[in-house]
Amino acid sequence: MKNKTLLRTYKMSKSHIKTIMLVVVVSLVITALELINPYLIKIVIDDYISVGIYEKGKITVQMIGMAYLFIAAMICILDFINSCITEYVGQKVVFDLRNKLFKYTQYANTTFHDKTPTGKLFVRIANDAEDISALFKDVISTIIKDVIIIIAIISMMLYLNVKLSLISFVVIPFIVVTSYFITRALNKAYTHSKSIRTRLNTFLAESIYGIKLIKIFNRQIEKQHECEKTSKEFFNSRKITGIYEGLLPAIIDVLQDVAIIIIVGACVNKWFSIESDVGLIYIFIIYIKKLFEPITRIMDNIEVVQDSFVSINKIYDILEKEEYVEDLDTGKYVCEFKGKIEFKNVWFSYDKENYVLKDISFTIHPHESVALVGKTGSGKTTITNLINRFYDIDKGKILIDGINIKDINLKCLRKNVGVILQDPYIFARNIKDNIKLNADISDKVVESSLKLSSANNFINKLPGKFEYIASQRGESFSVGEKQLIAFSRIFAHNPSIFILDEATANIDTNTERVIQKSVDIISKEKTSVFIAHRLSTIVNVDKIFVLNQGRIIESGNHNQLLKSNGYYSSLYNSYYTTLAKLDK
Repeated sequence: MKNKTLLRTYKMSKSHIKTIMLVVVVSLVITALELINPYLIKIVIDDYISVGIYEKGKITVQMIGMAYLFIAAMICILDFINSCITEYVGQKVVFDLRNKLFKYTQYANTTFHDKTPTGKLFVRIANDAEDISALFKDVISTIIKDVIIIIAIISMMLYLNVKLSLISFVVIPFIVVTSYFITRALNKAYTHSKSIRTRLNTFLAESIYGIKLIKIFNRQIEKQHECEKTSKEFFNSRKITGIYEGLLPAIIDVLQDVAIIIIVGACVNKWFSIESDVGLIYIFIIYIKKLFEPITRIMDNIEVVQDSFVSINKIYDILEKEEYVEDLDTGKYVCEFKGKIEFKNVWFSYDKENYVLKDISFTIHPHESVALVGKTGSGKTTITNLINRFYDIDKGKILIDGINIKDINLKCLRKNVGVILQDPYIFARNIKDNIKLNADISDKVVESSLKLSSANNFINKLPGKFEYIASQRGESFSVGEKQLIAFSRIFAHNPSIFILDEATANIDTNTERVIQKSVDIISKEKTSVFIAHRLSTIVNVDKIFVLNQGRIIESGNHNQLLKSNGYYSSLYNSYYTTLAKLDK
């Protein structure tokens, strides 16, 4: 698992290797300068102050002081440059990851979105990508520098006095052992905490999206209790990580003081015949402090590393599922369909076990209007999803204009198949953009599509007309108005095949009549497929397919099916009986 995580981290950072190497080079220079300055102080103490002189040859204490200030200034400048570089790398990583994740969600098939909660995807794109940026901004830059500092300081200390160095290093094994056990515990704590955070964020996103439903069913108190329960779980998980995070630096601080005491004690008591000048004691104390500074930083960054590794795994667990990505580049490029649709012995299941469609066969001819009728769960919407190839069938064939749907380029297919859903989605953009959807469509076409759908009747009353900006999810419009915008959208894009899934269910009777005229005109020129529970809307279609439990049990036009006195006739009579009771 660790190797997999490191491989994923490398995969993510390999495009920034040159920049990271620049950070390494700058860090090397900074480290060298940071080692020189304490050595200058040692020289001043041992060679000047201890013997009572302020000038030795041509070099004075003032000159050494100026060199010290110059080096300190260079360290500040190089640190600033390093910070800018690492900030850029961190933000670039976030930029790339968010784009990759968003692209994946756009190109992933419907099965992926069925299995993955929207809130979870939002957490991955927004939160996890940001967590990973900290790995580059706060860790990779400093860890490279810190490792170099540790190696350089140990080397310098050994060069100055081997015995004193070895005595002072006696605390290092304690640091290693303590760090090992605490970091292992931290890793488990972070993983657990992260999973709770994802669950909490998913809950919050879904609760905000579904706030109307919560209000309708008066579930605010229950949702609040659920939020408090999950928040408390997250709070408790963070308390555990907080204990470990505070424990490790505290132990390291104590061990640093122990090392300093050992150095002073060894020099004062002349352990192992150690003889040292005051300057050597000073520089060893400074080097010990400098040695523990990067060690402390590394320990402090364990949280960032663990958090980032968990986020990397969660993101790449999505990105590496290539089986869900739709292939939009291959297949036959068919510019325009004639509109012939054939289902040949089609079997389909969502879970590869329970078949929703069973041996379905039918033909829809070009410019023909058909309706799919049946009880909820009979397979009507599934058939329209398969025409769009949102899912691949298990057995059989689906042909459009005699070409297997699997051989047609997906972009071409979906460009030529237009769907109007019962609850259309409206973006928080102006009306014009909601209709165009970034396609190359002129304003004149937008205006004519608004007239064709009768949406211009209410849009002309809005401030700015079709420049009016809709609220989030189109909440500023009624359900019927959103439906009219959806009709305008489909008319403007002018596909070869129309699919209307309960599209007029939320429109008042007068508006429906106007829409129906537009639909009737289009139905004569385009292949149209209707799904309707309101059976009065489909009496004029060319053919009706009646479904029950995933099979077509009847087919024919309205009059033929009524005369046959079968399942459709029963549904139709039941529908009008219900309407009559409601009128009373």
